[in-house]
Amino acid sequence: MIYDKKESLSSNPENDALTVNEPYKFYNGNRDFTSLEAWIKCRDVKLFFYQKILPLLPKEEKFNLDIQIRKAAISITSNISEGYGRFHYQEGIQYYRISRGSLFELKDHLISCYDIGYIHSEIKNEGEKLIESAKIILNGYINFVKKKT
Repeated sequence: MIYDKKESLSSNPENDALTVNEPYKFYNGNRDFTSLEAWIKCRDVKLFFYQKILPLLPKEEKFNLDIQIRKAAISITSNISEGYGRFHYQEGIQYYRISRGSLFELKDHLISCYDIGYIHSEIKNEGEKLIESAKIILNGYINFVKKKT
């Protein structure tokens, strides 16, 4: 089937798959990056930092540690979503690796918050467990995608 620009994409879901040269038999309109376990775990990390760490930071950290945490937390999920949207596997892997780097950055920020006395050990331990769980799943996903190349 050749794509006809005059035909509405919404009238035929098969055309949506064809616009990115993805065979319709492999296309699943109900799946996207939000169905990835790696994205789900990284989202949990992001929400943990926004809900449990950022509110505990003093005002003097608003333009320092606070901003660094926000950027890294957003980066972990946004890079997975951007990588998922890339056409080539190798290109996607680079974005997943950036996400992995942001997880490590958040672990350092978590340790800094503990060292400086902004959080107590229970919150630190909870954060480390979430980060480690997300890292394991993300590493597995990266290895899975590598095998596709």
